[in-house]
Amino acid sequence: MSHPYADLSPDLVLDAVESLGFLSDARVLALNSYENRVYQVGIEGGEPLIAKFYRPGRWSDAAIREEHAFSLELAEHEVPVVAPLARDGETLFEHAGFRFALFPRRGGHAPEPGDLDQLYRFGQLLGRLHAIGASRPFVHRGSLDVQSFGHASLATLLDGAFIPQSLLPAYRSVARDLLGRIEALFAETPYTAIRLHGDCHPGNLMYRDECFHLVDLDDCRMGPAVQDLWMMLAGNRQERQAQLAELLDGYQEFHDFAPRELALIEALRSLRLLHHSAWLARRWDDPAFPKAFPWFAGERYWGDQILALREQLAALDEEPLKVFG
Repeated sequence: MSHPYADLSPDLVLDAVESLGFLSDARVLALNSYENRVYQVGIEGGEPLIAKFYRPGRWSDAAIREEHAFSLELAEHEVPVVAPLARDGETLFEHAGFRFALFPRRGGHAPEPGDLDQLYRFGQLLGRLHAIGASRPFVHRGSLDVQSFGHASLATLLDGAFIPQSLLPAYRSVARDLLGRIEALFAETPYTAIRLHGDCHPGNLMYRDECFHLVDLDDCRMGPAVQDLWMMLAGNRQERQAQLAELLDGYQEFHDFAPRELALIEALRSLRLLHHSAWLARRWDDPAFPKAFPWFAGERYWGDQILALREQLAALDEEPLKVFG
């Protein structure tokens, strides 16, 4: 069976963009994206556009439009996100069997790890985002929960021939132990699920001219607010505690944060590890993945994963970070 993107040629990309009334200058630059295909397309007499071609079968049309609506809602409230361009009220388009959207190009660089001043301002941005995200739920998009990110991920890995046989018993045992602990932790830590960015790591945060803006809401979904905070913390416990304080000082100017959610950080980190391995497994038939992630097929990767999951079991026993003041 041919791969879903096998027919996505540069000419097709240009034709899709020009089908919406833009005149390209025939320059197409493939950007670093694996889940979808993303291109910078030059426009005659104007700024280049970003064309994003959605992976067939991943999201429904309704779910993609809900992502776009969330971006536009944020932009309307002056939350700095990169929202899709609309034509006659529509943001999701189709050309030659591919669904796509166009975005303005925004430059910048990722924030400096651990920069406390930047973390304070990013906390302000996230507080504004979550204040809007909490106003109503998603209807067509999924939730970040133990079933979808944990059990479903493990099932994908165990059902396929991805884990070397020599390491399979150890991986299966530690993953199941970890999921049991995570289920218990989620059960004893109540939270209100809100609309999230969902994949809020430094690579999805652009900084330029003393301003931040968020990009790539492709993984937005319902979940605990702390999911959009914890990936911005780095270093040892003392460093992460100081970073959290700055982040929440800015955040709580615009939205209340429930400190009990801090107990979920290591559980969410664990789910991300499982989900990432399952994502690679689910996409292994895409020729771009073996080329970009050759280590996924080797024993060393799975040995490292077993060690990482064991470390997460230990991390779940540690005292969570705290909110002071």
